[in-house]
Formats: sequence, C-alpha cells, structure tokens
Amino acid sequence: MNTTADNISGTQEIRFLTPIPVQARKKKYCRFKKLGIKYVDYKDPDFLLRFVNEQGKILPRRITGNSLKYQRKVAQAVKRARHLALLPFVTDLLK
Repeated sequence: MNTTADNISGTQEIRFLTPIPVQARKKKYCRFKKLGIKYVDYKDPDFLLRFVNEQGKILPRRITGNSLKYQRKVAQAVKRARHLALLPFVTDLLK
C-alpha cells in the first residue's frame, strides 16, 4: 500500500520505462608514457595536429589524456610551431 509517507521518505524505488544506457568509457592514458616518447618535436606539425582542435586551440588534458608533464611539453611545442609558422594561430577549418 503506497501512502504519501512512503513517497516522501523515499522508500519506494524509482523505475524507468526504458533502462538508462550506461556506457563503459575507455580509460584515458598518456600516449607519451605508453609509447616511451620523451621529446615532443615542434618541427613535426602532423603530430602536433592531434593536440589541436579545428580552430587551432590546444586541447585540454581532460580530452587528450596526457599527463601534466607531457601536456606542458605539447603546449610549448605547439607555441613554438606557431611562432615558426608551422601551425596557424587561428583558422576556421584546420582538419
């Protein structure tokens, strides 16, 4: 017997008509540590494009999965490549 006291106290279970999809996310990993890369080459724009979005902005760690150490190295390499005109500072469609 459902009463208003049961609904207020929260003893009744909440049921949905369709199950809520729960997706298992892949574990993010630092590709530099996994592949043993110690130096981020600023003269390789094809490699650096992986860490830049379509507008030319540097992607954050939470998206790329880089460790803090290598994210700083990537950011420095992208800035150096921009300064040497290997990568654009701003663009509409980079990729």
